[in-house]
Amino acid sequence: MSDDRKVNRREVLRVAGATAAASAALTSAEANAVKKGRIRQSIVHWCFKPYWSTEQICRVAKQLGCSSVELCPPSEWPTLKKHGLTCAIAGIDMQPDPPFVKGFNNPRFHDRVLKATREAIDAAAEFGAPCVISFTGYTAIDPDDKNSPHLTREDGLRHCIAGYKKIVGYAEKKQVTLALEMLNTRDTSHPMKGHPGYQGDHVDYVMEIINRVGSPRLKLLFDIYHVQIMDGDCIRRIRQLKESIAHVHTAGNPGRAELDDRQEINYPPIMRALLEIGYRGFVGQEFIPTGDPLTGLKQAVALCDV
Repeated sequence: MSDDRKVNRREVLRVAGATAAASAALTSAEANAVKKGRIRQSIVHWCFKPYWSTEQICRVAKQLGCSSVELCPPSEWPTLKKHGLTCAIAGIDMQPDPPFVKGFNNPRFHDRVLKATREAIDAAAEFGAPCVISFTGYTAIDPDDKNSPHLTREDGLRHCIAGYKKIVGYAEKKQVTLALEMLNTRDTSHPMKGHPGYQGDHVDYVMEIINRVGSPRLKLLFDIYHVQIMDGDCIRRIRQLKESIAHVHTAGNPGRAELDDRQEINYPPIMRALLEIGYRGFVGQEFIPTGDPLTGLKQAVALCDV
């Protein structure tokens, strides 16, 4: 048997074992990890979908005291509603491409990304989801061509501002906030741990777009993991940007894994800073489990419950 086949088999067995363990755990009564509830917490769907069905994710959310399952497709929202959960932030459908690749920074994709964003706004407004995620896009003029020339940061900025001005009025009308995410470009180890080539890879750059568009319905998705990698100084930034943060994500750094003692971010003070600025949005648990997903999620939720 080849090494690749051995690795794949181990991964299948690992996921199958985790799924079986989760199913068994979910049949027993789990005490809420949330005791104080001052931070509204959400489970990010894509991180736990390899282990649990949407039904199981919703059951975990309820058991742990979370009130949202986010970034799951609208087709899954009836399951959320059945469990009394909301979707704190909705995704956009840019299939077959990941939504963060072809974005507002490239006028070649404006028609497509505007259509997808409008559809996401409509779905969010109908369901009652407060936010829709959004991205600058990658710098390559043709992301499908590895030899493609790249947009300058100035051109990307100009195109983003023009693109968002075409849709932000619609978001205002529907009372849905577009949350523009800053992503790190330093981690090259995994396609969901870092995004080499992404244009909005610093808070100041993303905030310049937001400020120049000048709408209360375009704000920042403050992903603590990505901010820590690229800019750091998370608590000071939270205080400086208190009027501009629409949504927050977590993960341990390095590795985008659990919020445990193997990583460098001290989450409780960051959560307290969010409370200090009067943040009323959600904190989404967006880490990639390396062990039992239920154990890691329960630990993360309890840690952020300050």
